[in-house]
Amino acid sequence: MKTSIVLYCRPGFEKECGAEIQEKAAWNEIYGYIEVLKKQGLVMFHLHNAEDGETLMEKLPLRRLIFARQWFVTLTEKIELPEYNRVEAIVDALGTDWQYADLRMETADTNDGKALSKFCRKLAVPLRQALRKKKVLTEKGDSEGAVLHALFFSGSEVILGFSLGTNTSPHVMGIPRLKFPSQAPSRSTLKLDEAFLHFVPKKDWDSRLTSGLNAVDLGAAPGGWTYQLVRRGMMVQSVDNGPMAESLMETGQVKHYQYDGFKFKPAKQNVYWLVCDMVEKPHRVAYLMTEWLLHGLCKEAMFNLKLPMKGRYQQVQKDLQMIKDRFAEHEVKYEMYAKHLYYDREEITVHARLLSPPPLAK
Repeated sequence: MKTSIVLYCRPGFEKECGAEIQEKAAWNEIYGYIEVLKKQGLVMFHLHNAEDGETLMEKLPLRRLIFARQWFVTLTEKIELPEYNRVEAIVDALGTDWQYADLRMETADTNDGKALSKFCRKLAVPLRQALRKKKVLTEKGDSEGAVLHALFFSGSEVILGFSLGTNTSPHVMGIPRLKFPSQAPSRSTLKLDEAFLHFVPKKDWDSRLTSGLNAVDLGAAPGGWTYQLVRRGMMVQSVDNGPMAESLMETGQVKHYQYDGFKFKPAKQNVYWLVCDMVEKPHRVAYLMTEWLLHGLCKEAMFNLKLPMKGRYQQVQKDLQMIKDRFAEHEVKYEMYAKHLYYDREEITVHARLLSPPPLAK
């Protein structure tokens, strides 16, 4: 049996996801070939060496992959399920050699996949019971153990695999289900909400996502991102030539500056968050964010880089390398992660902060 790593990504970005895992795996001297399931948001990285799957998961943090939302190492090839006794067929195929802390019933992120998810939810209950009975699934509350994945292509086809509990997305298929707040002025608000949940650990929310902090939102109108800052109790300078939603202005937490986002500078160096979702060339935005951080104009930056139609992975690498080179030039310690989040479309979200004093601060 061939062993593969299955990766979930946004449909239409399979090529980028495949190029990235192949490159990162090669850095770890792990090799294989890519099979892309076009428009299904699924990539299969077929390994030359079966043992390399778990090795790569131990060496490469999922959060270092930009285009992959979730991943797992295959335990089986595609299993053909009978119309009856599907649970029994899955349990038999799995065996009892391993134990798992959780079960994820998953599908492709497509319309067919959404239709199949109802079937998965129904099957999950008896399957969990059967796996617990065989002691393949441990009792609830184990966050460290391996996670069992069942990827269904139809009611009669499934692949089984596992991810490591310490290096996996907490969400089924890597998709957080966020509710659109009716008071928010635009759907883009979900992008920043997901970004905060993804990049800022929950244990740090009381210090890094709390009321009383000052924030700047560049390209703010009508206020989708400003809304997320306001609802967390921050005071916001919203910069955009366009109008802001009245509901946000009425909170008393927002000052609107009708100004070019590339030229705006805060009067005081007391800004904690800089957020930016400007429709602009990605290298310009990347350079601007780097300047703010190096000059100490903010402590943390969360920003989107728009993707071109072609050469998307190459452009992303180029923009992120420019930021790394600028930080290296000034010999600063920093933390930076990038992700093609679920609520992103033709863009990626980047989070960056300096871990040493800003060298160009006045």
